[in-house]
Amino acid sequence: MDTESKALKAKVMLWTDVSYHEMEEMDQMQSIPDLERCLCSVLGVHLPEPKRGVLLEMYVQAVLFGRECNFKKEQTSALLSIMKSIHEANIETPLNNIEQCVEYAMDLLLCHSVRRPPFSINIFSFEEVGCILKYIHNSYVKLDLSLTYSDQDEPTKTDSSAPEVENLMEKATEAAPTTESSPQTEEAEGTKLGYSEQEALTEHEVREQMVLV
Repeated sequence: MDTESKALKAKVMLWTDVSYHEMEEMDQMQSIPDLERCLCSVLGVHLPEPKRGVLLEMYVQAVLFGRECNFKKEQTSALLSIMKSIHEANIETPLNNIEQCVEYAMDLLLCHSVRRPPFSINIFSFEEVGCILKYIHNSYVKLDLSLTYSDQDEPTKTDSSAPEVENLMEKATEAAPTTESSPQTEEAEGTKLGYSEQEALTEHEVREQMVLV
């Protein structure tokens, strides 16, 4: 259990898998095949079909979700890394890991919604965190149940797990806006002052990424 906890320790994932330059390229792509080719290369999706197609669809939909939400490059990059990390945690830990993965998803999102450098940064608002959790529930969790069990001989596990997943994700979604509710009011009023520091940090990271291009 201790080993699993360490493996699922959340951390900041700003530009971890997708660089600023790669996000620039992706932003120019309008066709699904182009996005799939780019994501396959950037995220190293080397799986046999049908898993490859399922995983690429997950990443493509995450990019499209980011566009619908008008996410900035750093937000979509972080979202892709979060989705990738959740998926890797899910397939690397025991099959009965639903609750653990939901908690890990929440921890990862909190790492990107509360300003406490270097442990966490606030590139997502609490409202965006709630939207992302709902998105994860409606897309990844349901999609991953079939992906996870595609090689198993016990398909009935999928059905028995589904209600549990939905309950856990709903609880996590409801909890998202009220996490750290006491400092949230102070942070809401001090956001404009604090966020300027965060913007400076993000801009610094963006500049570093641009230098690497």
